[in-house]
Amino acid sequence: MAAVDIFDVKVLDNPAPYTNPLQFEITYDVRETLKEDIEWKVIYVGSAEDESHDQELDAVLLPADNTGRFMFVLQVDSPNPSLIPDSDVLGVTIVLLTCSYNGAEFIRVGYYVSNQYTDADLHENPPPKPLVNKIQRTIAAHEPRVTKFPHKFDFREPKTGTPAEPELSTDGSHFATGVANQQANLA
Repeated sequence: MAAVDIFDVKVLDNPAPYTNPLQFEITYDVRETLKEDIEWKVIYVGSAEDESHDQELDAVLLPADNTGRFMFVLQVDSPNPSLIPDSDVLGVTIVLLTCSYNGAEFIRVGYYVSNQYTDADLHENPPPKPLVNKIQRTIAAHEPRVTKFPHKFDFREPKTGTPAEPELSTDGSHFATGVANQQANLA
């Protein structure tokens, strides 16, 4: 069992115009107190072919020195379209919510994102240069991909028999409880 685990994530303001901030209401459990803060990041994948177009939209540090259930809203600016190839602004991409401790990621929640024109004419005949103020962003909030990575935190080594590979849950609807019953090791 991890010292910190996500209980629930709600994607707020979804669907939304591309230029609106991304908002995540995150509920997490601190099961064992930690000496250092945990770091939450939002990363937007700008291109499937080239990770140099990925954008870290924001990172925040939160204390984990008390046990209990905590909730906060993480709001980040929308991705900068000028850092994304024009051919990758529209269509499907991914946004990642990660949590790390002492520089090591221990949980990641990924969502598919669809960026489309809502205007039928623009949808059928998109201009060569995307018109971001006319694009709607839809995050597939009901289909998160939760990946957990072994981590020793402050006080112990990972349990023997803990897989060296991350564990993936394709059903993120019950993050803390459902994941334990529905995890599959990545190949």
